[in-house]
Amino acid sequence: MHGSAGRTDATTPPRSEPPRVKRFSLAERRVHRATAALTGLCVATAACLYVPELAELVGRRHLLVTLHEWSGLLIPVPFLLGLASPAFRADLRRLNRFGRHDRVWLRAALRRDRRPASRPAGKFNAGQKTYAGWLAGAVLVMLGTGLLMWFTGFAPLVWRTAATFVHDWLALALGIVIAGHVGMALADPEARRGMRTGTVDRDWAEREHPLWKKD
Repeated sequence: MHGSAGRTDATTPPRSEPPRVKRFSLAERRVHRATAALTGLCVATAACLYVPELAELVGRRHLLVTLHEWSGLLIPVPFLLGLASPAFRADLRRLNRFGRHDRVWLRAALRRDRRPASRPAGKFNAGQKTYAGWLAGAVLVMLGTGLLMWFTGFAPLVWRTAATFVHDWLALALGIVIAGHVGMALADPEARRGMRTGTVDRDWAEREHPLWKKD
């Protein structure tokens, strides 16, 4: 019996991992993690500053203000450092290209058509491209309005008032959009694995991003 089991084990081929495809370089993953950490700190401190219940619970308002200001100022830094990476620059070019297949993807998304065949995508789908473009613009506006609010002696009162209005409402929109981004990431374990390890399952890549090879 033991000898038979041993022969069976010896002839059973080892289980192999499904083939993987490289999706993100180490530099890209570090840029994403650093940006996510700074953004999370900025959003968390903003919530503690603007929600009375959180403000009372946390206290230390001066520290929160300092953390909020500096985390906001530092958010563009990982992006700027990432420009030294060829892989990062190549993906930026992909995110900036919006083709016919992206319009098809968006129409399918608006119809809530989840069939993979109706949502053609390159390395990044149209939703990811739209999110990246909107987020880049929002960060620039938040940075500009934040600086106007911080350096009060360099702008008239009406500018500071307008900056505060835009900053506050755009911060709320950013919080909602980022929450949606996190929710979609939690719903796709393979996409999270790609950002964590740099590689994704080949079947997933061919199903979710069928035009990736041509991108």
